[in-house]
Amino acid sequence: MTRKPIILSAVALLAVGASLPGIAHHSANMFDRSQTIDLVGEVVEFQWTSPHIWIQINVENEAGVLEEWSIEGGVPNRLYRAGWRPNSFEPGDRVIIRGSPMRDGGKAALFIGAKLDDGSTLGRFE
Repeated sequence: MTRKPIILSAVALLAVGASLPGIAHHSANMFDRSQTIDLVGEVVEFQWTSPHIWIQINVENEAGVLEEWSIEGGVPNRLYRAGWRPNSFEPGDRVIIRGSPMRDGGKAALFIGAKLDDGSTLGRFE
């Protein structure tokens, strides 16, 4: 009879330990949250995926060359409750995306807000 609580405790600990990799989350330390950039461009692709959405946009650089930027956003479930939908961004949409740039200067940013061609906004775009 004294073995049953020990066995149940061991099974519970194993179950909790096995679930830890599933709740792991990556860091956003690669983004410089003390800086913001505004990227003006055209949506290439909107990826409504877990654990984070991604917006791919083409941005014209100072030399007139198109560069593809990757914008990492929030969790689809939370964004849906905030009014976003899987078609919030469509390929070809003109957009201004405000984000925190990569610390290493890479062509990626952490989403802060967006202003669409019709004047509507998503996120924190003042």
